Amino acid sequence: MARIAGIVIPQNKRLVIALTYIYGIGDTTAAKIVKASGLSPDLKPKDLTEDQERKLRDEVEKKYRVEGELRREKLANIKRLKEIGSYRGSRHVKGLPVRGQRTRTNGRTVRGNVRRTMGSGKRKLEKT
Repeated sequence: MARIAGIVIPQNKRLVIALTYIYGIGDTTAAKIVKASGLSPDLKPKDLTEDQERKLRDEVEKKYRVEGELRREKLANIKRLKEIGSYRGSRHVKGLPVRGQRTRTNGRTVRGNVRRTMGSGKRKLEKT
């Protein structure tokens, strides 16, 4: 049972794929890590020896910012943007897209799938 950066990686997947289960490690980074530790990307975590597992763990934990540390850093960056009152910070506060996407249409994932049709936001006219 390989445990890297506090995460138990899946045993029956290729090593390159299994490493991507760690927050902060994608396909490219996983390939670099496997190459740097001198292992075959086709190996499965269940076939690793203790020594190979230790090499892999050292490579990930010493050279890359992953899991809790990365999450804290991201939250701190967003908090800083909000505090200095930047445009991006205000978009985070309002729950709108931050990177210049249009909001007239699309943007449903950021706004939370709220669908408004014509006239749903206005009051109905009263009969006299």
